[in-house]
Amino acid sequence: MEALEITQLLDRWSGGDRGALDELMPLVYGELKRMAAAYLRGERPGATLQVTALVHEAYLRLADYREPRFESRRHFYVVAAQMIRRILVDHARRRHAGKREVVLPPDSGLVVQPDIAVLDLDHALNQLAAADPEKASIVELRYFAGLSIEEVAETTGSSPATVKRKWTVARAWLYRALMEGAG
Repeated sequence: MEALEITQLLDRWSGGDRGALDELMPLVYGELKRMAAAYLRGERPGATLQVTALVHEAYLRLADYREPRFESRRHFYVVAAQMIRRILVDHARRRHAGKREVVLPPDSGLVVQPDIAVLDLDHALNQLAAADPEKASIVELRYFAGLSIEEVAETTGSSPATVKRKWTVARAWLYRALMEGAG
């Protein structure tokens, strides 16, 4: 029932009902918080950005959408993952012009050097998006939204095997791009 209610609220919000966002947030707050927590698990101790602050910033940015258009609940979560990524990149840019580093979460599947600047990851992901937007979307959903292979498959309408294969290729691509950028 909750999935249907979320879809109906997204439709209302897309139709211009600004109050639908206020009704929507309690229903998606837990999922947004889980997405933010998945990413921030890799932050160094003492990081200034907290899960709740990240979710609240995402809410504020959503509230600023002039003409929200969401094809589905899945589309909303894709947009939320992209928004979380942009918030983290903006935060990194403000703090020491890229000197702030994050540790990749152990379960992210991205095995590179122990520390990697979030701006370097953003740059590499932008390059991947230019070459293959679908693989970049899978990375955003896995890394920034913390979704499992099965959840990404459901969100993108692909099979888990296809997502797993594209995730593997995307990780290798990012690894190469990040290593070339570090050298």
